[in-house]
Amino acid sequence: MTLTIDIHTFIAAAPASLRAESAGMSPTEFHDRYCRYAGAVKLGEWTHLRAADFTATLEFAGHLRTVTASGSPVAALTSALYDEGYPVEILRFHQRHTETGTATFVQCEFNGRRGWGAAIADDSAESTVRAMIAGINTFA
Repeated sequence: MTLTIDIHTFIAAAPASLRAESAGMSPTEFHDRYCRYAGAVKLGEWTHLRAADFTATLEFAGHLRTVTASGSPVAALTSALYDEGYPVEILRFHQRHTETGTATFVQCEFNGRRGWGAAIADDSAESTVRAMIAGINTFA
């Protein structure tokens, strides 16, 4: 699903440390840096089944992997990323509900490098998965 968002509201929902890091960036620069949906890891199909159950299809270097989980999307995606050679650690997690959806910001560490990923979606689990992928794609 594609959301129309107010990027200023989205940035305002970010944690203070990310707002400080991105001070002086235009909304486009913020989006280009922290919301990388294209890269080594891509999210294909997303299905929120019920309550805390979801299925996500991920693409890694030309092959697909489907992740079905109940509960934490962070745990499920971290495990799938690790299995595919992306041992990512989530250092900070910040999520806030806005008028246009759930905004999620994650600070990831991968191969000794740290960076933020950000996303907004109707569903908090989808927002989490998209933010984690954006974080990974800043390094990969």
